Amino acid sequence: MPEITLADLAHEVRSKNAGPFWVTMELFMRDAAGYRIAADESFLNERVIAELYRVEEGTVQIFRIPSLNVVKISFPRPLAQGSLRDRDMHAGQHHVPLARLPIKGSQQNLWK
Repeated sequence: MPEITLADLAHEVRSKNAGPFWVTMELFMRDAAGYRIAADESFLNERVIAELYRVEEGTVQIFRIPSLNVVKISFPRPLAQGSLRDRDMHAGQHHVPLARLPIKGSQQNLWK
């Protein structure tokens, strides 16, 4: 059985600049069941984002918007936009690790 990821439950997962020093990612979930998984603090929290993106846990901000089935995540960019070593100037590919995050057994039960 193939692994279920956040991308499978989402209408769209995207990332973008939030100014030259911040990245914002958004999970637009297909329905309330998918939102319950993405918004579950025991599944997706500051520690998980810090580990995925190698940033300080205390700098991660997560906004859960149940009326829209959206979870929004922001954290400081590791490198300023357009700096010499910046390989993704518009932060357009930062969402990929988040989209690939596997849904574990207990979360899968929320979806069914």
